[in-house]
Amino acid sequence: MVNNEKLFKFNGKFIFIGFGSVGQGFLPLLLRHVDILPAQIRIIAADERGRIEAESQNISFEINPLTPQNYRPILSSLLKPGDFLLNVSVNVSSLALIELCHTQGALYLDTCIEPWVGGYADTNLSLSERSNYGLREKALALREKLGSGPTAVLCHGVNPGLVSHWVKQALLNIAHDIGVNLEVLKTRHQWAKLAQMLNISVIQCAERDTQAIHPPKQVDEFVNTWSIDGFVSEGIQPAELGWGSHEKHMPFDGRRHGFGCDAAIYLARPGIQTQVYGWTPLEGAYRGFLITHSESISIADYLTVKEENKLCYRPTVYYAYHPCDAAVLSIHELNGKNFKLQSKTRLPVDDIFDGADELGVLLMGHVKGVYWYGSVLSIHEVRKLAPYNNATSLQVAAGILGGAIWAMKNQQAGIVEPDEMPFEDIQKVAAPYLGKMVGQYSDWTPLSGRGDLFEEDLDKSDPWQFKNFRAT
Repeated sequence: MVNNEKLFKFNGKFIFIGFGSVGQGFLPLLLRHVDILPAQIRIIAADERGRIEAESQNISFEINPLTPQNYRPILSSLLKPGDFLLNVSVNVSSLALIELCHTQGALYLDTCIEPWVGGYADTNLSLSERSNYGLREKALALREKLGSGPTAVLCHGVNPGLVSHWVKQALLNIAHDIGVNLEVLKTRHQWAKLAQMLNISVIQCAERDTQAIHPPKQVDEFVNTWSIDGFVSEGIQPAELGWGSHEKHMPFDGRRHGFGCDAAIYLARPGIQTQVYGWTPLEGAYRGFLITHSESISIADYLTVKEENKLCYRPTVYYAYHPCDAAVLSIHELNGKNFKLQSKTRLPVDDIFDGADELGVLLMGHVKGVYWYGSVLSIHEVRKLAPYNNATSLQVAAGILGGAIWAMKNQQAGIVEPDEMPFEDIQKVAAPYLGKMVGQYSDWTPLSGRGDLFEEDLDKSDPWQFKNFRAT
């Protein structure tokens, strides 16, 4: 049950950059849980989407697409110390906005590190340069440059975002269930040592979206339950994964970046053409797309153990995404047209008649096999919780709410990643909007049922090798 408890009284301006499905989904949560007046909120969007929803709440809405040439003149006069800028746009540089917010003394939060328009598909850039690894390294370099100052929360929706907190909760749950007595963990090194002690070889962000729509997907239409622009952009980036210390087989198309933390690799192929096996409690085994996400890199980096600069432990981490069935058909069609986007797009909300988004973290390799911990949120529950949402957008909005409340209460934390934030506080804020939080063990492995009808190149000596998960 959701109450209307106000979690923070906010006195500054709250500015949305972008107002697609996630922005629209978050607005009711902001008004419900932050003591703020509509007059304090302003929306700057690239198109008309969301105008009706904003103006129904008497909130200022303007169309003014941000570019490298105009963002400073537009925003500098608006942002004052203590204001909050929420970047839920596409094609607007996160790093440019973070640096401006730092100069202006304003708070900041986004759900991914965005480049300027064209950055994901710029053929003048190397695959490494247009990867999420490359974008994250630039963000960490900016943190080093700027030092302390106004809080800027990177990548805090659900994934990336809440999944980093769920990994910590899952580690504690496994430790408890096998009888490990723990003191309160306070440092990055302590969390990494716990993951090492539990022998966590692989962490998947394992998601199966079963939301079903009517009317069904049409020919030459891309359907998805969250930003089509965002999904296509990350889908045509190279597939990326945190690369574990247990891995023995570098993929034939695997590449190291040659700079930065070295916690991840990329594949010389797009995520929407790369499939892996995964598992969730309701669906069971499935094939998902290996879509690049920043949590694949940040979690792997956060849980790395080194001694005298020698790698001792790191889990393999990646996103195994099975979107709604209409989106799978849309991707198939998009791939067939060599990434030329369909002429029509649809982001369903009211036209969803059934289904749920099952999104969690799957920790593998420990003595109990695999453990999935996460949110199972049905469309029917969503409609009781918040308007303007489907299950996918509300899970993201819950993560934004948790991150935003923390930033409002901790206004001088500088640039922070989800892995560095207090997981219990943020989970508590987000939980009312996540449906049922499920923790479930299984004896599933990616070798289950494999190689019976056709011979496959598998490493049966270690089920947790990445080559066993990869399907295409």
